[in-house]
Amino acid sequence: MLKAGRTQTLTVARISDHGLYLADEEQNEVLLPNRYTSLTDKVGDRKEVFVYHDSENRLVATTETPLLRVGEAGYLRVVDKTTHGAFLDWGLHGKDLFLPNRNQQGGIYAGHSYVVYLYEDNVTGRCVASCKLKSFIDNEIITVAPRQEVDLLVASESPIGYRVIIDNRHWGMLYRNQLFRRVAVGDRMRGYVSRITEDHRIDVSLQQQGYAQVKDSAEVLLQLLHDNGGRLPIGDESDPAEVTRLTEMSKKGFKRALGVLLKQGAVETDGTSIRLTQSE
Repeated sequence: MLKAGRTQTLTVARISDHGLYLADEEQNEVLLPNRYTSLTDKVGDRKEVFVYHDSENRLVATTETPLLRVGEAGYLRVVDKTTHGAFLDWGLHGKDLFLPNRNQQGGIYAGHSYVVYLYEDNVTGRCVASCKLKSFIDNEIITVAPRQEVDLLVASESPIGYRVIIDNRHWGMLYRNQLFRRVAVGDRMRGYVSRITEDHRIDVSLQQQGYAQVKDSAEVLLQLLHDNGGRLPIGDESDPAEVTRLTEMSKKGFKRALGVLLKQGAVETDGTSIRLTQSE
């Protein structure tokens, strides 16, 4: 079935002056305009497209990749405001995403970016954005597990850290005292579930736990050495702040990673700097 806000693989059913008509398994058709086609396209070809409603409320397809799909949260910029709501840059040519007044929370200003959730309106079937995230994000039924790698979107900042959206469905907390890199609202990154409490709070980290974290950090440190001519001006005796500035690791994490590379014979150190060995 053709539904707005999804990426689908469809079959070229016929060719017209306006573009390609693509069909799903039930033979429902949608137009892929000429701007997204080529002379080599032919009937029977398979096309991966994104389906949405155009300004005249017709379903249309595009080969462009939107910034958000139905069921996803993201950080989008307001490009226009009207008496009925705001319009967000969706990453699609000539088509912005509508944020109705009823779905806004706090002040919404043109040129500013906001964390929103994209859903399909039950009445119109159109894609709509909402700033009221609690209607879509919750921790009632947890679908992630400790140590699991997850997608994180930073939603807000607090004195203790950052509230994040996990895999577009759960709330989590990224603590400030565990960060060794800059983080800002709207950032999307990979992270790891570090703890799930009995009351369904989820704590997350940007680093893996245990040996997996050490191994990952060692690979990052090795790449940093390659990127900086085979040498870094830090070692066991370096100031922790300088280690964090250069590596985005804690001093403890850096020393563990360095230990792995020393054991492998990949690097050597004099306490104040590290460098790749000749064999590396």
